Amino acid sequence: MRIQAIRIHRHGGPEALQLDEVDLPAPGPGEALVRNTAVGVNYADIYEREGDHGGPHAAKALPITLGHMAAGVVEALGPGATGPAPGTRVGYIGPAAYASCTLVPAARLIPLPEAIPDEVAGGWLLRGLTAEYLVRRLFPLGPRATALVHAAAGGMGLILGQWGAMLGARMIGTVGSAAKVEVALAHGYEAVIDNSREDFAQRVLDLTGGRGPDVIYDGVGKAAFERSLDCIRPRGMVVSYGTASGNVGAFDLQRLHSKSIVVTRPTLRSWIAEPDEVAAATRALFGALGSGGIRAPVAQALPLAQAAEAHRLLQGRALTAPVILVP
Repeated sequence: MRIQAIRIHRHGGPEALQLDEVDLPAPGPGEALVRNTAVGVNYADIYEREGDHGGPHAAKALPITLGHMAAGVVEALGPGATGPAPGTRVGYIGPAAYASCTLVPAARLIPLPEAIPDEVAGGWLLRGLTAEYLVRRLFPLGPRATALVHAAAGGMGLILGQWGAMLGARMIGTVGSAAKVEVALAHGYEAVIDNSREDFAQRVLDLTGGRGPDVIYDGVGKAAFERSLDCIRPRGMVVSYGTASGNVGAFDLQRLHSKSIVVTRPTLRSWIAEPDEVAAATRALFGALGSGGIRAPVAQALPLAQAAEAHRLLQGRALTAPVILVP
């Protein structure tokens, strides 16, 4: 069948994104054909577009159909496939999502509860599952924990603030402008530091009586990493889960020595590698969303053909919620 897909034929800026018509074969053994209804836009897509493969995604041969998450409807199952039946609303995390239809391993499809709209699943599934392992498993938050979250008014920041507050933790955020302070305060944060006006490391030390936070969730990378080491508490953990400002790069391991700091660079795929992990994580996420404890707005829904504009918005930090593409 012929489908529309956003592909890159070379690495580069948003202008490298191209709307193509391509042939998609029938689903093979173990595969499902999913008609996408809401495609998420994530920083991993920008890294891949630019040719930066320092993260979890290995280099692929060009042309590449971008995208790593979507919601849609199962249209057909391949031979021997065991998974949601045709007609089922599903979400998935996997490659080639910037398309009208995608072939996905049927066993990796996630049936969507009736209470979770397609646009919420498309925009938040990857972010939500990332937040789940960050606050519940990698560094479990609770009433005695204090967490600092960089980019607190971005898509990941909004869900981390709310989920951490639900777990009883004291949540402190950083943002890049005065306009984003109120956004973060409305999503679980007790205090928000405007990086354009003050040094976050000194301010968070002031807020914690000189002790520092127990954990720092850093989706910013290069611009925030070194100062995060300066303000984390002894034996605290700095979680570098994203690199919006660039890769952290090499640093002196001795920086960690004086306070026994733990630094980790995790990726979601390692935390949902097993079917039981996916099932437990999605139950927790859908439960948090369905309870009303976590609000999951979508900033904009753009046509698939406007993927370049979606990338510009995300990379320009103009968004305080996810943007989705609608085939």
